[in-house]
Amino acid sequence: MIKWITKLFSSTPKEENIDNMKKYLIVGLGNIGAEYVNTRHNIGFKVLDFLAKKEGLSFETVKLGALAEYKFKGRTFFLLKPNTYMNLSGKAVKYWMDKENIPLENILVITDDLNLSFGTIRIKPKGSDGGHNGLKNINLVLNTQNYTRYRFGISDQFKKGQQVDYVLGEWNAEEEAKLPERLEISAEIIKTFGTAGLENTMTTFNGK
Repeated sequence: MIKWITKLFSSTPKEENIDNMKKYLIVGLGNIGAEYVNTRHNIGFKVLDFLAKKEGLSFETVKLGALAEYKFKGRTFFLLKPNTYMNLSGKAVKYWMDKENIPLENILVITDDLNLSFGTIRIKPKGSDGGHNGLKNINLVLNTQNYTRYRFGISDQFKKGQQVDYVLGEWNAEEEAKLPERLEISAEIIKTFGTAGLENTMTTFNGK
């Protein structure tokens, strides 16, 4: 009887750990405000909005952001759009990571990347901020670069001195036409990350 009780209590932490491993924090980087909705810098928000609409989810205004909960194949995905503005994204990531007790390896940050041609997919398990202020702040607050990021290429088709205007500018007609297909793939990336793991996700989607 005593052995059975000991076994019961000793298994509890392990069971909780398994549950936590089925929880994922998917962070789309962007800036709040109507003027930023359709800008290149807000691709992280756009991806999460696309998935939420596709799955009939609603975002709720919560502490440090907007959050939607998506359940798929036994996993729970917390879709987070920080409302801290890009430069303070780490504060929201850290808060929701701690609140939901989500392990670092189950975090996926979606961001724009000037160094990749439009629509190019680059999923990496870690890396530098690459000059991106959102990633820079997340690295600082989490005190690590070892979290998965999905970089969505927005290209660098701007003249010298016009980077800010380009990044905060809206998609051109050609990009708009191609976005739906890229967003569809992005939604699949999120689901695959949670159900098949990082390595399979990178193999399946990088360069697609």
